[in-house]
Amino acid sequence: MKKSIILSTIAMAMLACTSTNPLLEQPATPFGVPAFDQVKIEHYLPAFEEAIRQNKAEIDAIVNDGQAATFENTIVALDRSGLLLDRVTGVFFNVLEADGNDEMDAIAEQVSPMLSELSSYIILNDALFERVKAVYDRRDQLDLTPEQMRLLTETYKSFADNGANLPADKKERLKAINEELGLLSLQFGRNVVAETNSDDVKRFITDENELKGLPESAKAAAAEEAAAAGHPGEWLFTPKRTSFTPVLQYCENRELRKQLLMDYTTRGNHENTNDNKAVIIREMELRIEKAKLFGFDNPADYILQDCMAKNHQTVDAFLQSVWAPSLAAAKREAAELQKLLDQDMPGEKLQPWDWWYYAEKLRKAKYALDEEELKPYFELSNVRRGAFGVATKLYGLQFEPLQGMPVYNPEVEVFKVTEADGTLVGILYTDYFPRAGKRPGAWMNQILPQYIDAEGVDHRPVIINVGNFNKPTAGNPSLLSMDDVETLFHEFGHALHGLMSKAHYKSLSGTNTPRDFVELPSQFMENYAYEPEVLKTYAFHYQTGEVIPDELIAKINAAGKFNQGFVTTELLSASILDMDFHELTTAEGLDVNAFEAASLEKMNMIDEIIVRYRPTFYNHIFTTGYEAGYYSYTWSAVLDADAFAAFKETGNLFEPTTAARFRHLLEQGGTRDAQELYIEFRGKEADPQHLLRRKGFID
Repeated sequence: MKKSIILSTIAMAMLACTSTNPLLEQPATPFGVPAFDQVKIEHYLPAFEEAIRQNKAEIDAIVNDGQAATFENTIVALDRSGLLLDRVTGVFFNVLEADGNDEMDAIAEQVSPMLSELSSYIILNDALFERVKAVYDRRDQLDLTPEQMRLLTETYKSFADNGANLPADKKERLKAINEELGLLSLQFGRNVVAETNSDDVKRFITDENELKGLPESAKAAAAEEAAAAGHPGEWLFTPKRTSFTPVLQYCENRELRKQLLMDYTTRGNHENTNDNKAVIIREMELRIEKAKLFGFDNPADYILQDCMAKNHQTVDAFLQSVWAPSLAAAKREAAELQKLLDQDMPGEKLQPWDWWYYAEKLRKAKYALDEEELKPYFELSNVRRGAFGVATKLYGLQFEPLQGMPVYNPEVEVFKVTEADGTLVGILYTDYFPRAGKRPGAWMNQILPQYIDAEGVDHRPVIINVGNFNKPTAGNPSLLSMDDVETLFHEFGHALHGLMSKAHYKSLSGTNTPRDFVELPSQFMENYAYEPEVLKTYAFHYQTGEVIPDELIAKINAAGKFNQGFVTTELLSASILDMDFHELTTAEGLDVNAFEAASLEKMNMIDEIIVRYRPTFYNHIFTTGYEAGYYSYTWSAVLDADAFAAFKETGNLFEPTTAARFRHLLEQGGTRDAQELYIEFRGKEADPQHLLRRKGFID
């Protein structure tokens, strides 16, 4: 459907819309969750317009307050503004990402400049900044609590870092840059989704002999996909990870492995209407220009100033310190895999589409570990129950499934999270299966924030975990791979960070922390996924109910350091590529493919591994706000390995005193300096040796 027709349809629906709008009313739902089941497409634009109008009125009230600026009437009032808009954006953007369509995309394109204009209305408001600065300049005289001082400092910095101190002409230019960047981000993400769902990359297989080696469960899923697409009796594979990963691991058909991997890794790079190279160039032009407005040579240093790392030199040095041992390990692994390939195809060189296949063969040979043997023990609901159980043992949290709750898609499930005494902690939604309108990957989002209002009421958060795991088939439930299990635990760690928040102010609550700290809670949870005592709480065979045997647990742990050179090199190369883009001082003459090639050559990347995210589908840095930030996964991995070592050192994975200290860290959100919080928990700075040892790079 053409965009103009979509917008016309929406406009007509808005005119027909009756007086009530569920997005603009306090919903009469359990726990005040959004009334997803009542929200219609015609509700979104009017809701955004009204919420933005109200937010502007709140800002005007702060500016026009006749009293001198104080912490309460300016800083706190600013933090408490925009609650209606929080609710509208929390609903819309979650649905857009998880269950979107052309109409939602059209609304997003219309709303993006509206939100950008509102941001400029607030951040570039001279009168408002004058009041904020007046309070900030008197901060040492105000007898504020540490959290209040943090709110004041972060509020002032948010204005200063986003243009409040710029002259008028540069403020106007900044407004235009932000608006265009918002639209480009939407376009980039839409292009990736369109490429993933394109008919051009739907690979229908008509001869089962071409699928030799592929597990029956993967063939059954592909057959159901083909039937749903109108091709009964065939098998359908797409660039969605749940579709092509089993082929890479098990299928003997080398050409099919190559075709599917190339379909995945060339998305957005086909010189068609979904090509993202021009989008990237324009985004980089604007990001560089924006950084220079603030006196920075490159976007990386502008972005990193408020992170733990502070500047690109620190990040580059950190990445190189891990890159060298990672690459060395990957080269050793490649040599082992080449020997296996030589047995099958003498004279052929190991290629990226061979790595997963021969790594799986090597894992079986070295550790007698077959991931297909494990999958029957990793039924989705059991794995989720295992993650919940870890949170119960660590923090005393209880999880109760809620029936009949309003949801945006029937596949969504809802849980009430409480303390052991029944006190509400928050509401957790889970949405785990791929669909046409869902963006790739897995993530946690906040639907409603945690905060304490003026009357002292603690508003508990509403959080969602979203994934793209295997859908159940006619013969099997959803069975997860080892990587899927880690992903579920990872995103649940983010959810816990949001759920357990105990901040007074919403702008400091939950995951509102520096980017290179926010992955600590998620990666920390991954450590528990394959611990023997945890496995025995959730790894039950979906057919027999048998708990996973000790023999398989021993194999999992023996293979724990297997292929870590590949895993880490794939991730670090994406991190270095991200930094290379954002250390640019000009985008003049930028050729995206040539730039990627030069970056990989500079880091001595081996040909047998493809960088985890090639530029044209690198959503993290061109859509979701992780630009100059993908390094944070490894930075946080140092923290999480060190934090888990704190438990290991006690001899008890759930040691109550250590768990209480770590929960306190999670509860603080962004109310304290991240480094101070970590040192308070651990008693010292994180030791990188724990990460290198966990990966097997050192003894």
